[in-house]
Amino acid sequence: MVSLPDNVRAIVDGRNFATIATINADGSPQTSVVWITRDGDDLLVSTVKGRLKDRNLRRDPRASVTVVDHENPYNYFEARGTVTFTEDGGPELINTLSHKYTGDDYKGDEGTDHVRVVVRLTPAKLTGFAV
Repeated sequence: MVSLPDNVRAIVDGRNFATIATINADGSPQTSVVWITRDGDDLLVSTVKGRLKDRNLRRDPRASVTVVDHENPYNYFEARGTVTFTEDGGPELINTLSHKYTGDDYKGDEGTDHVRVVVRLTPAKLTGFAV
């Protein structure tokens, strides 16, 4: 596990979008732009159980997350590591992320049977200009 330096923590704590890269079943890359936060040195992303990134990460838990500072795009980092999953706190996480990025409650799952999953990436390696 790698500790996140203060400047990397600041990028995650800001309203900066992240890109998570996973591996498709055929070995090709798959990326998704996501909202992100952290719990200590772990990076947290929300997804819906059964979506492509969820299926990919359950099959192969290796992932890469890149976050670019929208105020200075030369300030960015990439974290590589493995992920774990939990459904506990899934609805709370997406609501926390929605408040961070939109200033309002998350309403995207209303009227659906979506199961929200917390994806926790524990960084094993950091690269980038912010590192």
